[in-house]
Amino acid sequence: MNHLLLIHTGGTIAMSQTGSGHVSPSEVNPIDATLPKATDIAKITTKHFSNIPSPHMTPEKMLELAQFIAQQLTQDTYDGVVITHGTDTLEETAYFLQITLGAPVPIVLTGAMRSSNEIGSDGEFNLITALRVARSEAARGKGVLVVFNGEIHSAFNVTKTHTSSVDTFKSVHFGNVGMVTKDHVLIYSQPTTRQPKMIPAITKRVAVLKVVAGMEPDLLEAVLDLGYDGLVLEVLGQGNVPPSIVPALERLVDHIPVVIVSRCFNGIVQDVYGYEGGGKQLKEMGIIFSNGLNSQKARLRLLVELESGSSQPVMEHSFSFQQ
Repeated sequence: MNHLLLIHTGGTIAMSQTGSGHVSPSEVNPIDATLPKATDIAKITTKHFSNIPSPHMTPEKMLELAQFIAQQLTQDTYDGVVITHGTDTLEETAYFLQITLGAPVPIVLTGAMRSSNEIGSDGEFNLITALRVARSEAARGKGVLVVFNGEIHSAFNVTKTHTSSVDTFKSVHFGNVGMVTKDHVLIYSQPTTRQPKMIPAITKRVAVLKVVAGMEPDLLEAVLDLGYDGLVLEVLGQGNVPPSIVPALERLVDHIPVVIVSRCFNGIVQDVYGYEGGGKQLKEMGIIFSNGLNSQKARLRLLVELESGSSQPVMEHSFSFQQ
C-alpha cells in the first residue's frame, strides 16, 4: 500500500463555524475525522506544521514548510505529500514549493472554501481527491499540484478567482492539467518545470504595485526610499505604463530589478508598443518581462532569484514564458 505524508498548515479546512456565524480555527483539526474514510487509499502519516489562517502565511513560513517537507522525505519513505492550506494564499505557497523544493514524489495542496460544519462543506471531498492524486503514478513528474473541486491544476498557473465559490481555483491561461473522477485520476497535460532553487533564508524584500491611469511617480520613488530590493509592477495591457512614471522607472532600474506582469486577467506582456511608456521602451530600459505569472507569484520568483544572487540574464530567463 502507498504511504502518504499529510501536512496540515491551517486554513478554512481546519476551522469550524461558531454559534455567532463566524469561522475560526479549531483546537482539534476537524478534517482529521475524514481520515478513516481514506484507509483504502494509502497509509497516511499526519504532521501538524501549523494552524494559521492563510493571510498569516509569509514567505518565511513557506520556506520553513519547504525545509520541513525536505526533512520529512529524508526521514521516511513516502509516495506522495498532501498539504492542507487556507485558500487565500494557497497559490503562493504552491508556487513557492514549486520553485524551491525538488521533491521526488507528488506534492499536492488542497483546502476548503467552507468550514467543517457549514452546509455544503467541501473539505472532505477535496482532501480525499488530493490523497488520490498524490498516490497516483500519473501525478509523478508534474511539479507541485493544486487539487480542488475535482480539478487538478499546476502551481505555476492556478489562481483563486472567486471570494466564496467552491469552484474558485482556475488556471486562466491554459486550463487545468487534469481531473479526478469517481474511479480515475486523469492528467492530460504535462506542465514544464525548471530546476528548483532551495534558498537558506528570506532576507530580501520585494514590493508589488499596480499601475493605474495617470499614476503619480511617488509610490515608485518610495520603493527605493524604503530600501526594497526589487519591484513587481502590474502594468497596463500588453506591457505599458503612463508616461508620468517613466522617469521614476528609469531611476529604479539603475538600482534594483523591476519585473512587469500584466494587470489583465489573461494574456502576456511583450514589447509591442513604441510610444512613450510602451513595452518597447520598458524593454530597452532593462525591465524584466514576466510571462505566465501573476504579480503575487512573480514576487516570490524574484525573491528566490535575489536570494540566489542571480544575474540579470539569469533572472530574465527565469521569468521567460516557461516555469
